Amino acid sequence: MNRLYVAILVVFFSLLCITGLTRRLWATEGGWGSYPNGAEDFMAGALPPPGTYLLNYFSYYHAPRVKDNSGGSAPVDVDVECFADSVRILHMTKKQVFGGNWSMHMLVPFVKVHASTPGGVDSKTGIGDIVVNPLLLGWHFTNWHFAAGIDTFIPVGAYNKNDIANIGRNYWTFEPVFAATYLSDGGYEVSAKFMYDFNTKNTATDYRSGQEFHVDYTVGKKIDNMNIGIGGYYYKQITDDTLDGDTVHDNKGQVFAFGPQFRYGVKNMAFTVKYQWETLVKNRPQGEQFWFKFMYAF
Repeated sequence: MNRLYVAILVVFFSLLCITGLTRRLWATEGGWGSYPNGAEDFMAGALPPPGTYLLNYFSYYHAPRVKDNSGGSAPVDVDVECFADSVRILHMTKKQVFGGNWSMHMLVPFVKVHASTPGGVDSKTGIGDIVVNPLLLGWHFTNWHFAAGIDTFIPVGAYNKNDIANIGRNYWTFEPVFAATYLSDGGYEVSAKFMYDFNTKNTATDYRSGQEFHVDYTVGKKIDNMNIGIGGYYYKQITDDTLDGDTVHDNKGQVFAFGPQFRYGVKNMAFTVKYQWETLVKNRPQGEQFWFKFMYAF
């Protein structure tokens, strides 16, 4: 349990809800990438022992403002609320590939989004884009743990380019991932999950979101069955978006988030609660999010 790999590759659910909003103002189409920044936390680089694991993620995100390219408040009246409940199945095999433990997983998000923009008000509920990874590898050493793989985000969620709020993104994302955890003999932990996103073009809008680098991080302490710490994420868009083949200038996104987090494990279950507050935002909505995560080992 104390080496539980909770969420190495998670779709969001709530942050991939809003593809239809103000495309020209926000970095990447709709203001977010496919991955739910901040989903990972304790023991990010440590895959669990062989077996099958059910993970459930509940999140609430609220963004009452949008930041421009200089980090100031953009002159756009926007308010977004998003609820998401995602179910993930992770299966760890007993086989090894390249010296690492081989696993696979799939995650299905159920999303409800409400968006208020200058273009109107809209709400949607349904299944979002699905994430799969048939080759997720983990390596374990005395104090170090590593995991690597490539997530594929499949655009199956409902999408209409004329809607203000959308549950799906209508394009594929391929996301290489490398995660690492250092856990000292005294229980002190530093974990990070590094990701880089390659996005295909949205054929309905001829918009292609730029490449994105982002990292989830945790600094914490394990005390018996509990973990306490501070965590969050850093996000930086690396390449420009394009619209109708033309570069969208001065539109790259950025955000840094932090907040407290707590985890408690008992028998074959674990519960995680955390809060994340966003700052240093550019070309994106700025808000806060709450997480509740549950893990059950069969």
